[in-house]
Amino acid sequence: MSATADPKSAREHARAQGGTRVETMPVLPPVADDLPEGVAPADLVWEETVAPGGYTSRRIARGTRLRLIDKGGDACASLNIFNAEMPTERLNVADTVKVQWNAYLGEGKLLLSDMGRVLASIIADGAGTHDTFCGVSNAAGNLRKYGEGRNSGAYPNGRDRLILGAAKHGLTRRDVHPAVNLFKGTKIEADGAITPLVGPFAPGREVLLRAEMDVIVVIANCPHVLDPRPEYHSTPLRITAWRGPVTPETDTTRNATPEGMRAFLNTEDYYRR
Repeated sequence: MSATADPKSAREHARAQGGTRVETMPVLPPVADDLPEGVAPADLVWEETVAPGGYTSRRIARGTRLRLIDKGGDACASLNIFNAEMPTERLNVADTVKVQWNAYLGEGKLLLSDMGRVLASIIADGAGTHDTFCGVSNAAGNLRKYGEGRNSGAYPNGRDRLILGAAKHGLTRRDVHPAVNLFKGTKIEADGAITPLVGPFAPGREVLLRAEMDVIVVIANCPHVLDPRPEYHSTPLRITAWRGPVTPETDTTRNATPEGMRAFLNTEDYYRR
């Protein structure tokens, strides 16, 4: 008979797992020993490492800094963002590209909503390889490529992972929108062809975002949809977030371009209610 066949034994077994720690899990309460200078440990609000093929989601406040680290050089952070107060407002990748006259994300670039507001800004970028064109993998594509693509299978896909993350905030499949991919990039060639820039890269590259609104962040860590390698390659993605001040009117990112300033003005007007 199994040691957990009766309720008492099962309870004892379950309680014995308390304190177990693995690399890929949330840390509660959040603790990190590498916070930037000037950031108090009490301001830490999120510390988690997302497994290869995993996902996560969280509501974070305006001003929060969100640091992503590609621990092994093969993470792909596929990102959806929603206005936490009104999730019908969400990341619009087309406007993010169009309004900034630039399809390549990096330091100083903004992630814009479909209402012309700034959901988040990129305030530091140690990666330089990101993608605004391709979106994420789906079950059918992973089935063709890896022989399996279900959420419960060995090779989960990005879209279904984003759906699971969104569902934790009362959102459904139809709420999941085109994602930006951080750490995995693409290059548009002169003839319009898309060249994937997927590495693997050196481990430890970082991207630092600043939330410009109260937002829901949903992240999937699955291989890039154009990864040419026949094997399923993904490495852990570390996430750290801490409280920070709201962006001031003198901020260099806010004032870098007329288009960006207008988007910040729209955001500030929203919070002036």
